[in-house]
Amino acid sequence: MPAMSHRPFRKGAGHQARAPRPSHGAGTPSPSRRPVVSLPRALSKLGFCSRTEATVLIEAGRVSVNGRIARVATLRVDPDRDRITVDGGAIAAEAKIYLMLNKPRGFVTTRRDPHERETVYDCLPPGLPFLSPVGRLDKASEGLLLLTNDNGWADYLLDPASGVPKTYHVKIDRIADDDFIGALTQPVEDGGERLSAAAVRLLRTGNRSSWVEVVLTEGRNRQVRRMVAAQGADVLRLVRVGIGSVKLGDLGKGQTRPLTDAEKTGI
Repeated sequence: MPAMSHRPFRKGAGHQARAPRPSHGAGTPSPSRRPVVSLPRALSKLGFCSRTEATVLIEAGRVSVNGRIARVATLRVDPDRDRITVDGGAIAAEAKIYLMLNKPRGFVTTRRDPHERETVYDCLPPGLPFLSPVGRLDKASEGLLLLTNDNGWADYLLDPASGVPKTYHVKIDRIADDDFIGALTQPVEDGGERLSAAAVRLLRTGNRSSWVEVVLTEGRNRQVRRMVAAQGADVLRLVRVGIGSVKLGDLGKGQTRPLTDAEKTGI
């Protein structure tokens, strides 16, 4: 595994809960239950490339399964048993990597951006296999982002049934009094979705703004921003500071570090 050296940021911030862990160990599906998957997903699970990139390779006739060229992305394979090659080279599973990044504001959570904006992959150390983000942060949001090539572990963290809390520190454009905090704690309906927080508390106030901590156990698109907007306020900054027991801490903007064994299994 390559050294996780920090990459400097070029451009120039409660509630804790322990999620239940899978009985077979975090992120490691039981072999007897391992499903077959599409060929693009298999290449992604093996850490070779993204599913989009895999589809391009397949349609170009560069991918073979058990010695036969596979030209359709819908082909189902077993990554553990089928022999998958790209340009004649066998693809083997990469060592599992679990990385945390302090995502800078203005970066997008995608591998390649058609508008040529900076992406979170610009922050990663060189020499890594393909890593997928565990969930997303929108362009204007910042803070803790996990990346891994362990799809089972990622799926567990993203499953609402796992109840893994995500903690955000949110700066809003008004003084948050008790009524505002109470209202933000209540579920709201927006766009046909029911949005709710597991916990909300006031962190501090200034002359015209406040910082509020919001804890979610679900992951709706732009959920915190929509909940704040439903109370007639706007978000000025949004920083994810924790996912389960993993905390952003003092990791600098644009910097990365590997998770510890305790963080990987205790999240």
